[in-house]
Amino acid sequence: MARRPLPRILSNGGAQLARSRELARTAADSATDVLHPLITIARGLRRLAGAGRRRWAQTPKERRGALLFLVASVVLVVALVPYGPLLAAITLMAAAAWQGRDRTPAAPDGPDESQTQRLKSLYEALVPYFSTAEDPEPLYAHGGAWDKAFPTYAFDGAGRVSQLVVRYPAYFTDGEAESRARIEHLLAAKSGRGREYHFTWDEEGNQLTLGVLPPLPVDITAQRFVTAPGETVLGFTDSAQVRRTLPVGSGERQRDVPPVVWRTGLRSTEPHLLVLGQPGSGTSTLLRSIALQALQHGDVVIVDGGGTGEYACLTGRDGVLAVECGLAGATASLEWAATETERRLIAANRAHQAGHPPPEDTRRPLWVLVDRPTAFTHLAAADDRKDPQTLLQVPLRHGRPANVTVVVADQLDALDALAEPVRQHTRARMVLGPATADQLQTALGAPPRSTPVDQAPPGRGYARLGSGPVHRLQVPATPNPFDDAAPEAHREAVLALLPPRTTPADGETVPEPDGADGTPEPLPADLDEKPVAAPVETAQRKGDPVAVPAKEPAPAPVRLMTKGPAPTPVQVLAKGPLPTAVQVMTKGAVPAALPARTGAATSDAAPDATPAEATPASPDPAPTDAGRPTPAPAPAQDAPSAPVPAHAPSGEEPGPAPAPVAAREPLTNPVPALAQPEQPDRP
Repeated sequence: MARRPLPRILSNGGAQLARSRELARTAADSATDVLHPLITIARGLRRLAGAGRRRWAQTPKERRGALLFLVASVVLVVALVPYGPLLAAITLMAAAAWQGRDRTPAAPDGPDESQTQRLKSLYEALVPYFSTAEDPEPLYAHGGAWDKAFPTYAFDGAGRVSQLVVRYPAYFTDGEAESRARIEHLLAAKSGRGREYHFTWDEEGNQLTLGVLPPLPVDITAQRFVTAPGETVLGFTDSAQVRRTLPVGSGERQRDVPPVVWRTGLRSTEPHLLVLGQPGSGTSTLLRSIALQALQHGDVVIVDGGGTGEYACLTGRDGVLAVECGLAGATASLEWAATETERRLIAANRAHQAGHPPPEDTRRPLWVLVDRPTAFTHLAAADDRKDPQTLLQVPLRHGRPANVTVVVADQLDALDALAEPVRQHTRARMVLGPATADQLQTALGAPPRSTPVDQAPPGRGYARLGSGPVHRLQVPATPNPFDDAAPEAHREAVLALLPPRTTPADGETVPEPDGADGTPEPLPADLDEKPVAAPVETAQRKGDPVAVPAKEPAPAPVRLMTKGPAPTPVQVLAKGPLPTAVQVMTKGAVPAALPARTGAATSDAAPDATPAEATPASPDPAPTDAGRPTPAPAPAQDAPSAPVPAHAPSGEEPGPAPAPVAAREPLTNPVPALAQPEQPDRP
């Protein structure tokens, strides 16, 4: 089947558009050349008209009449003179052409005297580094031509170098970092301090390009950045170093700014971050910014070694599991983080072996933010305790497959005090605040492409993610919302990003089981529970009454077992646990229930009951399993014997007298008695 050709407008439309644009541009240039005199005269007439209006406005009102009479006289004379109007028109056109000429000053062919002197100074300073005695035609020599070494240059309004291209000989060791650092330091010092310079080395062309970097924006506050889950904005950098931009709000206007984005998660090559800086450089600000971004999709545990309350605004918020400032709390939180990492690994491994996706709780990111852990190291050494930094080994080493991310921030001079796992497993590095080139080299692992400055605003620093290049960046302004010294707009921006506050788990209160006045709740009347204590068998003598003590702890209902029908249980209500029931085996009629009155009144107790007769304890009480004496049993009698008393606490009305217990025959079986605690003698 033959292939149909595309329409001509689609096949070569781009070429036609290009030719059309070229023709339009050529026609516009030709028209400009042809109409240039008319354009010049029109511009001059406009300027002359403007000058006339200004002259008329500056003339006093009392002299405007005379001025009008003079102009009218001139016009009349010109009109009466032969060829006067023609000569007047020619004169006006000539004046308009003169006024409408291009007055733009021509660019100078070279630098002025001060700029030439500055370039000569740079050239002479580079001679010892770019020249050797064996070079037959040296490019750099004392008193040589600087224009061959500097083919391109530019100056700012203050007369300082803003751009410079430096040529150097091929034998210069531009592959060594020390040689590069010497040249960069020299050029930065000679071009003017207080600015950040960016250096681009072209080893193939033997050229070095120096450029002045514009200041980074410091008015960007904390806000919801347009990022994907697993992406964290560390700060904002130069447009020449990254290709991505983010829309950010700065006041009432929006703009696109290139960010430094840190990616975490299962596929991240640098899952953990180490932040170093001087006091006041913005490390706590960075940790707050990371915490606010992490709370959108995960949970956060914060350990503050500084103890200054920089993270108090996050306490009790949704997703914030803990904010610890003490050694004990920090140790407990880090131990839990290590245990949680192991649990996630085990759960994910079991799911993988079973062919299932990982559980939902293992896929939710967990962030562990530790600020100044070396402060806890000194406290732990003083108290002979375990260093909390050692607890970070498990989250740092195995945190990536478990979705656990660790961020450690400390002072720059405490780098050597950090534990080996912290320095080894944090491949993402940041340095904030003023720092020397050697300190940046040690902390980041590579020198920055720009020169460090002595004075930097809070949050200004450098970042390196893994083995990538070193970026200079500015952290978004995320101050402590409780700091009155911070700008009000910045504090309100942070408060707007905080999640809602909830009651922490350890702050919940459990309702009291007793009443508001401390009295126990009454027990139900039909209480019949299983005995909980082993009974103690004692001897029963004939004629002795059966004493049922009701002292604290109160006994359970007393059951009297006979050969007849089942007896009615004796219910005894008291405070404390329920002891074992006392069983008495007799022959005869079924005794009545033995009510007792203790601290809590029963429903069937009469308010005007008479006090019960208490049976004194036996002089030789039998020992019990609790090591306390037990009242001796009373002997059974044919006639109604003494009543079964119930001890009532002092200060309360006694209950009604219990019914007598009848017993016809001596007991043949031992009577299990209760083991009662030792009670003080009552008067």
